[in-house]
Amino acid sequence: MKILVVEDEKELLANIAQGLRLSGYAVDVADNGDSAEELALVNRYDLIVLDINLPGQDGFTVLKSIRRDNKTVSIIMLTARAEVSDRVKGFDLGANDYLIKPFHFEELE
Repeated sequence: MKILVVEDEKELLANIAQGLRLSGYAVDVADNGDSAEELALVNRYDLIVLDINLPGQDGFTVLKSIRRDNKTVSIIMLTARAEVSDRVKGFDLGANDYLIKPFHFEELE
């Protein structure tokens, strides 16, 4: 399984990527919305873990762009934004799941 993890907090990004790699997944990373969109549109991923608060394009904008091009990739929003309106917006834009930080790695995995 090939996964793209998009997170602007570098330490968290490294920890998530390392944990997923240790679990046997192939993992690419991006720390901003522009890079995330480019990687998602050029490569084929089975799963994208996507933060909302990103430099460049925010996660909602990236999600919309990905969904225009790829209707089947699974996308999990992973964010500190816990408002119901943010969760609803994420699902309305095509997210498959929405995890709120802080989270347990087992929940993501």
